[in-house]
Amino acid sequence: MTEILSQLLIIFLLGVLVNIVCSRFKLPVIVGFLLTGVLAGPSMLGLIKDAELINSVAELGVAMLMFTIGMELSGEVLNKLKRPVFLGGSLQIGLIVAASVLAMFFYGTFQQGIFWGCLIALSSSAIVLQIFQQKGITATPVGRLSLAILVFQDILVAPMMILVPLLAGTIQLSLTSVGLAIAKVCCVGVVMYIFAKYLLDKLMTAVVKTRASEILLLTTLCLCLGFATITEALGMSFSLGAFLAGLMLARSRFSMSAVADIMPYRDVFLSLFFITVGMMLDVKYVLSHIVPILCMVGAFVVGKSLLTMPAVLIQGYPLRTAIRTSICLAQVGEFSFVLANSGLNAGLLSQDSHQFFLALSVVTMMLTPLLISVAPGFSKRVCALVGQPTQSPEIESTHADELQDHIIIVGFGFTGKQLAKAAKNQHLKYNILEMNPETVSNFDGREPIAYGDASQPIILQDMGIQRARVLAIAISDTYAVRAIVSNARKANPDVTIIARTRFVTEIEHLYALGANRVIAEEFEAGIETFCQVLTAYLLPSQNINTMAQKLRQEYYSTIRRRAHSSDIGAFVTRLPDLGVCAIALEAASPYAGKTLLEGNIRKKLGLTIVAVSRQGKLTTSPDSSFRLQAGDILYVFTKTDEVYTARERLNNSDAARLMTEAISGDDMGDEADKADHKAKAAV
Repeated sequence: MTEILSQLLIIFLLGVLVNIVCSRFKLPVIVGFLLTGVLAGPSMLGLIKDAELINSVAELGVAMLMFTIGMELSGEVLNKLKRPVFLGGSLQIGLIVAASVLAMFFYGTFQQGIFWGCLIALSSSAIVLQIFQQKGITATPVGRLSLAILVFQDILVAPMMILVPLLAGTIQLSLTSVGLAIAKVCCVGVVMYIFAKYLLDKLMTAVVKTRASEILLLTTLCLCLGFATITEALGMSFSLGAFLAGLMLARSRFSMSAVADIMPYRDVFLSLFFITVGMMLDVKYVLSHIVPILCMVGAFVVGKSLLTMPAVLIQGYPLRTAIRTSICLAQVGEFSFVLANSGLNAGLLSQDSHQFFLALSVVTMMLTPLLISVAPGFSKRVCALVGQPTQSPEIESTHADELQDHIIIVGFGFTGKQLAKAAKNQHLKYNILEMNPETVSNFDGREPIAYGDASQPIILQDMGIQRARVLAIAISDTYAVRAIVSNARKANPDVTIIARTRFVTEIEHLYALGANRVIAEEFEAGIETFCQVLTAYLLPSQNINTMAQKLRQEYYSTIRRRAHSSDIGAFVTRLPDLGVCAIALEAASPYAGKTLLEGNIRKKLGLTIVAVSRQGKLTTSPDSSFRLQAGDILYVFTKTDEVYTARERLNNSDAARLMTEAISGDDMGDEADKADHKAKAAV
């Protein structure tokens, strides 16, 4: 055990050092791990003695990746993938195998042609899907088409493994063996269907009710590795079982939390996989055959891309999408290594051919991040040359059913329920994140609610934080609110974050982390107490409301300035701290019926009207001759701290100004009384 741990420690330390160097040259982490494997491998430093054990552990990373990918697919998305999986996947593999057989007609045997076709037809699910997740393009047409073809390739791994001894002539295929293989597949499907329909929800609900994240993690791992073990025992792919388990768990309302818990373990094991791939490379062989290897790499990338394109074009996708998808899949897959070892043992590959294949595989895997990055620009240039559209129209339609410009409500207590009710009344799109499993169960089906911890970045991403307009945090947990604000601001610099907190002392911290508005229960309770006390003295409610708004404006602006005073960078990015608010122009407003030139609102009130909505028609950038009318919705650009008093200033300018002046003195009671008389005179 000590020896195994010491070898893992060596690998991870070397991986950290190599990736630090790679980051200086802006190389992806995947390339860094592949280089780590090359350095630690037997052809260079020889640091690892038991490579087989490390390789077995690394397979868990691929399985967990497929598990998380499966969990990201909803039933609707999966239904859409049926055609790409079977039509696109079968055509892609069929064309590559046919081309390989044709090539081997001159340089080998028919059996070797089929075997080499199977080897090079497979692409790397681990690398491609990892990069897609990092770039956030999994849900695009390119991402879904690539996933569909990769899934079909994984499904065919088991038949390919059976095909190896058949091609080598060591076994004879019989009707019994074929029937047995079909029965195994059907058996797995039936078991998973029964489990998902009748047992999964009850199991997950019982686990989540324990409120123990450790139990949820263990349950998730058991589902992932359990079904993966079952499929492997039946002669199918280990990662295919994990993928199917992910699909099954995706229909659970608690799936997001399960993904968040398993992600760190997936990343660790997946990094081991990339390292073990690099360890297979014989550096001496590569150096002695560098020219033919590089030539074959170029031919491989071009050839596989061209043979993959028809699988996309036949489904009605434009040329640009076909080019991008084919380039993304232009590498050798991880399961090809398992297939190659079987072919080597069966005599379909020589030692020299095996090393050449390993070199080709590692180099194409290392090139994959670069190829995926240049694919959009390259496809656009090719389409321009041949006169095809440079934009893919299906991208917009793919995202049409996804939430855009919506509200994310964190916490579904009293405040969260009021927010949801208001959003529903105003026909605003929203979704809800809640940590209480009983609340989630009670409102499931009635509200767009999901179970999950919003402090986890992956949970926020699943809720669409990148496309949201507002994040409303309606919980009071101090440290959780801080984490949510920080992660949300990193994920979407433009989202408006409205945070709730119990204590006034937290306001400054939350503004510094990126919150746009902070509502402190302690401060608001003080304001309400202040209002009730003045009401007991029978002061007019208009006076009291103006005083309360002025206090909010002064206090929150002071806190915001103090929160950013020590960070020039953050201060500059938020200058001049302006925002747009919507104000309904009332009939009593002195500006109703006047043009913008006559009202001179910008000079008098410091407010800039950027748009006006009248009976559903929006006028942007109105000129000075635009005449305002009662009932207009004015979109006003002003300091965010002055939003509290902007409505009063627009609708009753003189009285509001006098109220503001009245409460600026030290003696609040006396000045408020004077302001009352002035306000009445002004009105």
